[in-house]
Amino acid sequence: MVYLFCAYRDWSLKLYEKLLDVDDNFVLIKSPKKLTNSFVKKLNPEFIFFPDWSWIIPKKITDNYKCVCLHESNLPKFRGGSPLQNQIIRGITKTKTTAFFMSDGIDEGDIILQKNLSLKGKIEDIFLRMIENDFKIITKIISGKYTVKKQKGMPTLFKRRKPKESELQNLNFSKKYLYDFIRMLEDPYPNAFIKLGKRKIIFKSANLKDNKLFFQGVIE
Repeated sequence: MVYLFCAYRDWSLKLYEKLLDVDDNFVLIKSPKKLTNSFVKKLNPEFIFFPDWSWIIPKKITDNYKCVCLHESNLPKFRGGSPLQNQIIRGITKTKTTAFFMSDGIDEGDIILQKNLSLKGKIEDIFLRMIENDFKIITKIISGKYTVKKQKGMPTLFKRRKPKESELQNLNFSKKYLYDFIRMLEDPYPNAFIKLGKRKIIFKSANLKDNKLFFQGVIE
C-alpha cells in the first residue's frame, strides 16, 4: 500500500521523516510539477496527504483519489489561505488541526479527524505542535481509525496573505497586537517590517513579557 505525501517546508519534511519511521510506504512530492495524473495513476496511492501545499491540485486527482488536506483551523471557520496568521492576528489562541477529504470547494470537504492546536508562542513552537497533530492524525487514518462527518456551522473564508501585508504602517497599536503581528510572520513567512524614511526595519522575532515588548530585527 502506497501513500503520497505532498509538502515542501522544513516543518512538514520533518513530519515526513517521522512518518517513515513507522511506515516506509510514504512517497514524497515536493514540487507541483511532479504531481501529475499520470504519476499518481502509476502509484495508485491509498491516500494523498497535503499537510503543506500552496498550489492548485488537478481536479482529476481530487476526483479520483482520497486526497486529505490538513488545515489549521476549526472548520468551517477560517477556510482559505494563511489560517495561522488570520487567526493569530484576531487574538485566537486555541484552534484545531482538521483533516478533511478535499472537494471542489475551498476547504469544504467532509471532516475525518480533528485535534486541538494551541496558537501561543513562536511560529516554530506552533510548527512542532502541528507535526505532532499531523503525525497522530495521519497514522490513525492509514489504520482506518476515523469516521467521516459533514462540516457544521457558519463558514468563514479568508484569503492568503500577500507579502505587502507584512508592513506595519505605524507602531501605534497595542503591544499585544504588535507582538502577535511580528510572531505570526516569523520565518519562513514574509517577516513583519516598517518603513522609516529610506530604511526598512525587518522584525525577525518578538517576546512580550511584563507588558514590555522585545524584538530582534534587521535594518535594511
